[in-house]
Amino acid sequence: MSGKTGPKNSPTPDELRRQVEGTREELGITVEKLAGKADVKGQAQEKAAKAKTQVQDAAAQGKAQVQETAARVAHIAQEKTPEQVREKAAQAKAQIAETVATVAHTFQEKTPDAVTDKASQAGDVARRRKGPLLLTAAAGALVLVAVKRRGRKR
Repeated sequence: MSGKTGPKNSPTPDELRRQVEGTREELGITVEKLAGKADVKGQAQEKAAKAKTQVQDAAAQGKAQVQETAARVAHIAQEKTPEQVREKAAQAKAQIAETVATVAHTFQEKTPDAVTDKASQAGDVARRRKGPLLLTAAAGALVLVAVKRRGRKR
């Protein structure tokens, strides 16, 4: 007899160690996967970040579309406005600018410094937001043209 007491196919201690190590690795991977699925807070943060990015992308796309539409409308308004109306608008603009300059000069001479400072701040805000002001002016010019044309047709 050879002295082996177990069956012929029984694993050796080294094979058993390798099997145990392989099982441990599989168990570790399984535990990591389960921990990832159980991390509700992490999943929520990941989904929130993804949603935030989607909203930002949609907002940027919407902004670009609005700007493009506004540019087209301004261009159409420019094309549709008769030359005579544009000339009168330019003359009115020049007259208004001159009147404003005169009033501003008088205002500066007679107004206390504290009030002048506040008015200067308000002017800075208006200059930074001149895009919407120009759009409003263009829309007003279109309304005036439409009203004048209706008056001529009657």
